Amino acid sequence: MKMNRIYFTVGPTELFPEIKKILIDAIDNKIFSLSHRSREFTDINKHTEKELKKLLNIPEDFYVFYVGSATEAMERIIQNLVEKKSCHFVNGYFAERFYNIAEQLKKKPYLIKAKYGEGFDFDKIKIPADSELICLTQNETSTGVALNMQDIYKIKEKNPGKIVAVDVVTSVPFVRIDFKKIDCAFFSVQKGFGMPPGLGVIIIRKKCIEKTKYLKERNCNIGSFHNFISLAENAEKNQTAVTPNIPGIYLLGKVCELLNKKGIEKIRKETIVKAEMMYDAFPDSGLGTGKEIRPFVQDKNLRSFTTPVFNVNNGSDVIAGKMKKKGFVISRGYRDFKDSQIRIGNFPMHKISDIKRLLEALKSI
Repeated sequence: MKMNRIYFTVGPTELFPEIKKILIDAIDNKIFSLSHRSREFTDINKHTEKELKKLLNIPEDFYVFYVGSATEAMERIIQNLVEKKSCHFVNGYFAERFYNIAEQLKKKPYLIKAKYGEGFDFDKIKIPADSELICLTQNETSTGVALNMQDIYKIKEKNPGKIVAVDVVTSVPFVRIDFKKIDCAFFSVQKGFGMPPGLGVIIIRKKCIEKTKYLKERNCNIGSFHNFISLAENAEKNQTAVTPNIPGIYLLGKVCELLNKKGIEKIRKETIVKAEMMYDAFPDSGLGTGKEIRPFVQDKNLRSFTTPVFNVNNGSDVIAGKMKKKGFVISRGYRDFKDSQIRIGNFPMHKISDIKRLLEALKSI
């Protein structure tokens, strides 16, 4: 008999249990055979945008664009908002990816780097005057560092003429964002939204499209079908530039509806409770002789609520393997930290009772 494993991975992660019924109903009603130019799809698109904007408190002067992944979102943002220079805050591998993409697209990005596992001294940082776009990763999935949104707002306040884009891939729907104080945010759905992978979402201030039009006039390469002018023109009609991931868009609307019914404040409170359970279970001093599990991020104010990362002494592969046999799938460290860390996803579909069981299992290995 196959064991019913719970995925506490940082993405893809455990699906919401309601996903199965939503998918079956959609298949029975042939939702996924609809033309993306049909009235039915337009209604689905309207519903998804309405529920997402309600959940994240997104103002009306923002578009919602759909792409294939968060990595594609990084590409499109650089392509459509930067003529020459972007500025990147890098303290982990996914922030580094954003920077690398700018280089690959032949821009001249500035690098503001911090040690992985640490944050930035925002008061001492000065953004280069010729930066067009400032890129920050609010929750670094590779290291478990979560930047304070207030610090991000201050960056925008000090640089009002520059566009600020924020990676919130493993932040939403938990993180509270004041969209009036940033210009762009993006995420993918296989983490905090508990959905199958394959859909990236860009939330962007409508005024930003003026920069894309300027770049087009300057004969810059802004891409093809997924350039922001095309995406904006179609978004005005509640449509998409090309045939999109209709199952993903449909599911996102239904999941947002579920989360709105539960209440975002309740979700946030539960997320904090679950994270505190994990950090309390494995304090800085570690657990047991030779079995130390301790938080990687030393500054408690920077520790992620959604992707806690822990150093381990006896090998992440050993721990992950033993946990899998107990019915819990967790993530190993990322890249250079692969063998020395574990990462635990803490998203809305993860129950407090399951976190308790997970921690009991971790302590017993």
